[in-house]
Amino acid sequence: MTPFARPAGPRSLAARRAAAAAGENVLRGVLAEEGARLLLLVPDPHARFAAVELAAPFAASVLDDGYGVCSYVFAWTPSRDPLPASGVLGGYLEGFGDVRVRPDAASAIPLGARTWAVVGDAEWPSGAAAELAPREVLRGQLAALEGLGLVPSVGIEHEVVFRDADGPLTPHGVDYALGGTERLAPLLRDLRTDLADAGLGVESARAECHPGQYEIVLRHRDALAACDDVLLQQLVVRRAGARHGVTADYLAAPEPGQGNSGHVHLSLSAVDGSEPDLLGGFLAGVLRDARALTAVFAPTWNSYVRLRTAPFSPREVRWGQDDRTASVRVAGPASGRRLEFRFAGADAQPHLVVAALLAAGRFGMEEGLTPPEPGVTVGSLAASPWEALALMERVGELLGADVAAQLAAMLSEEIDAGLDSVTDFQRARGALRA
Repeated sequence: MTPFARPAGPRSLAARRAAAAAGENVLRGVLAEEGARLLLLVPDPHARFAAVELAAPFAASVLDDGYGVCSYVFAWTPSRDPLPASGVLGGYLEGFGDVRVRPDAASAIPLGARTWAVVGDAEWPSGAAAELAPREVLRGQLAALEGLGLVPSVGIEHEVVFRDADGPLTPHGVDYALGGTERLAPLLRDLRTDLADAGLGVESARAECHPGQYEIVLRHRDALAACDDVLLQQLVVRRAGARHGVTADYLAAPEPGQGNSGHVHLSLSAVDGSEPDLLGGFLAGVLRDARALTAVFAPTWNSYVRLRTAPFSPREVRWGQDDRTASVRVAGPASGRRLEFRFAGADAQPHLVVAALLAAGRFGMEEGLTPPEPGVTVGSLAASPWEALALMERVGELLGADVAAQLAAMLSEEIDAGLDSVTDFQRARGALRA
């Protein structure tokens, strides 16, 4: 196993640090070679990377010293304009200074052409962690869970729609199909090679139920790796698509009635070797707080089209045994049971989604909550961004007031941007009044 392998199953924060140390020794030699390049990545709050490309020989020194990235990457809009500088966000926007990004060598993948991509952690010049960095939010929840003697294993399913200038690459749904996917074949052939070369550990791939839709699932792994790797997978997918003149569309709702999911499969392991009860307090905590966390699961206008219209994106909060119509599906054999959380779309920030699930589940365990019977509806996710915005007080209790303020600022900007726009929908409605 190489230092950059993604072992299946749980891995503690200490084990990740050990893997990073081993990987750093290897990476240092690779990046010292002439012509080598380092693509330093930091996840932003909009489910994408901010990136800096660094060339040898300087690239190797970044492993020791990190590299500066403007702090507003954690306080910007999808169009990279700064959010209003209020409260904690002001510290990220005042003077537009740097945070230092330190590479986590355990996340490294080769991208070809002597280039390595590495995800990093952001810290202030003082050395304090950048509290609004999604990776840091997740790490905080992992540390709290380890305080209870528990370590999660996570798998994330992201669906994508492939389009060219003529529209989706399949004219109709192709769920589990071989026939009808012929136009996808050249792209998929390259993708298999690219993902294998990157070492991302693909478990399965298949055509999905909407036009042009495909799903590539990575094997379950530690939570930080799962969240980093699903974004790295998007990077690889988009690059392969561009070579074929194809756009990879991760919109939560490609069309009304359709959904690109960001489902999270999660299991827990105890450090003492015992089997934690996923169907007790953890499940109950998530069910209780799912509505309050809607802004995490559904961060965009388009997210709510998915929640309101896509049949396999249930807004009702309930759980069921192997039930894909439930928002929480219990899957797997009794000896290896896992929970599939079906709340989030592919546009949600994965580190924040997993952090939110861990926080809600941990609170449920600590408070000794009991879940309802399967199939019993206990509420619903918010039906609009306005409803989600009104629930931020509980988000602050789960993830911290600073993260809640960041999410509120982003969702408020999303609402304002939508209200300031003229869309095809508005034009069509206007035509009906002629």
